[in-house]
Amino acid sequence: MDIALIQNETGLGFDIARNGADLLTDQGLRTAVIYSLFTDRRAADDDILPDGTNDRRGHWGDAYLKDEGDSEGSRLWLLSREKEIVDVLNRAKEYAEEALAWLIDDGIATSVQVTTQWVRRGLLGLHVVITLREGAPFSDNFNYPLEAA
Repeated sequence: MDIALIQNETGLGFDIARNGADLLTDQGLRTAVIYSLFTDRRAADDDILPDGTNDRRGHWGDAYLKDEGDSEGSRLWLLSREKEIVDVLNRAKEYAEEALAWLIDDGIATSVQVTTQWVRRGLLGLHVVITLREGAPFSDNFNYPLEAA
């Protein structure tokens, strides 16, 4: 059970779901998927950083993960200054599936599939389908804004 996240009014970010002063919870996977896709994973040593700095980012929670070498979040942030070409859609698919692979590793899911598309200029669309070991499949769409468009 997680604190539920909902898409904000712009549709480009997320807020904590509330009912008055109470925080709402998420019994499903949506919040975990949002967290996995929209938290910055540390860039690999051979990744080209989009802002020209040496900041490889990463999530502070990585320091507390159980297994050495595990990493949370996605590398979608590396695409922030890219052109809208097919290669970028392919990398976005790879990065999103990498971010969600923990669901398979932890035995929650048997497969994760992501399809990508350009929703509009500067907006990457991710369609996520997760086949769970138990229960109905999870399917949802998310938009990831890019800066360079």
